[in-house]
Amino acid sequence: MKTPYADIIDLPHHVSETHPQMSMHDRAAQFSPFAALTGYEAVVDEVGRLTESRLELDEQEIAELNRHLVEIASKLDEHPQVTIRYFVPDERKHGGEYRTVSGAVKNISSTVRIVTMETGEVIPIDEIMSVDI
Repeated sequence: MKTPYADIIDLPHHVSETHPQMSMHDRAAQFSPFAALTGYEAVVDEVGRLTESRLELDEQEIAELNRHLVEIASKLDEHPQVTIRYFVPDERKHGGEYRTVSGAVKNISSTVRIVTMETGEVIPIDEIMSVDI
């Protein structure tokens, strides 16, 4: 019985004289999946990204927070070590995330309403949820 393609199996591979040989990378790209919806995966990831709601402090919590900030401001020359938990609003969607930073306070500006840490991190006073001295 004759094997299929027996008449061409031992012929040399054809090399075009007019077209340059394609690189392996370009040949592989021909078989990569077609991305009909460019950016779709990024949109799905963004929608699936979770954010937290910002909690509102009551009057008592605000008063306690203000007492802590005044106490820290009075001891700035001692470089008080604190832990601050604050809210960072998300730039793309409703909500945000809570962050906690620990370290020495460099400055508190009541006019600009920011706390500057010695690391250079700037924390808006209006976003602070708690301060531990």
